[in-house]
Amino acid sequence: MKIKEEFSFESKSCCGGKTESADMVEKNTLCPVCGEEGKLVKNITVKHMVIDKVKEHVGDINYYLCMNEVCSVVYYAQESDNRFDKKDVKEPIWFKNDADPKYVCYCNKVTEEQIIDSVVNKGANNMKDIIVLTGAMKNGKCETNNPLGKCCSPIIQEAIKKGLEIKENPMQV
Repeated sequence: MKIKEEFSFESKSCCGGKTESADMVEKNTLCPVCGEEGKLVKNITVKHMVIDKVKEHVGDINYYLCMNEVCSVVYYAQESDNRFDKKDVKEPIWFKNDADPKYVCYCNKVTEEQIIDSVVNKGANNMKDIIVLTGAMKNGKCETNNPLGKCCSPIIQEAIKKGLEIKENPMQV
């Protein structure tokens, strides 16, 4: 049985500018350890990200990625008690505090540090420059390689932004 919590908001729709309201949020989307809301991730992503030893426990359901940077949980299920912690995944999760290395492009193993270095020391200013200098976003298979199962472009954009801020204000680092 899914527990529901009342919640109401108004938002602009991407479909013609009309407003919509949502009345319910499922509490089961919350991480069972830290209580923060996770991001829905497809089963295929979780199956690829977990270590072989626990892969058989993934099953055929979708999971949520715990977005709390200090929580040890990576994936948790809404429909079962299945949970996979940092020790259960093949790669460090970029936004978790102890991620090392901190990949921003999992397909090509490009780190946040490489992106920032490309901006600060090699003249990169945009995504095109980053792709040329680091190889990020080439041969992409984000659905299986990125912990969110989505394109890494927004994560790379954040790293570029960090690099540009460092470049503009080197004394504030």
